[in-house]
Amino acid sequence: MKFIKSIEDNHLNEHRVDGGAVFSGNLLQVMRDTVRLPDGKTATREYVRHPGAVLMIAELANGKLLFERQFRYPLDRVFLELPAGKIHPGEDILLTAQRELQEETGYVASDWRHLGTLHPCIGYSDERIEIFLARGLSHVGHALDDGEFLEVHELSLGEALEAVRDGRLTDGKSVAGLLWAERVLDGRWPLPEAANVL
Repeated sequence: MKFIKSIEDNHLNEHRVDGGAVFSGNLLQVMRDTVRLPDGKTATREYVRHPGAVLMIAELANGKLLFERQFRYPLDRVFLELPAGKIHPGEDILLTAQRELQEETGYVASDWRHLGTLHPCIGYSDERIEIFLARGLSHVGHALDDGEFLEVHELSLGEALEAVRDGRLTDGKSVAGLLWAERVLDGRWPLPEAANVL
């Protein structure tokens, strides 16, 4: 489901006047644009272009969820996270989710549901994260990317929420994913139709 701009929001819109990339890396582009504000004045907007990502809530037959522990260089520490990964240019988001789950955790799933979209840092990035529920898991062995090191762990939903409460799980995308997990798994939010398995 895509967000549709509302005509009622037009009075809040900013319009790009000029600008472009000030840095282009392997993953990210840093942009600096001049925009016209709703009152006619101009301002500068600096932001990061990101290719987008997927997040998987992968539920095992025992009811536990798959998590990963991996080192995140910008914060110089190991984080507990739900499995996630970058969308390749032109790649279907379901294919991304299936590929990343298998690469990182060693599991494939027979039942996939697209739950929603998350925009984790709207003040400075266009990144979107597509959230999937994966069930019917089978272990086939992982295929980590070169230079990728992580540990796979199983936690119950209750254990994961406790890890959020006590500060062991602070990754924003995982915290948001657990909101979906809690409400979908207990039936408060309806389960979407199954995604086509590729």
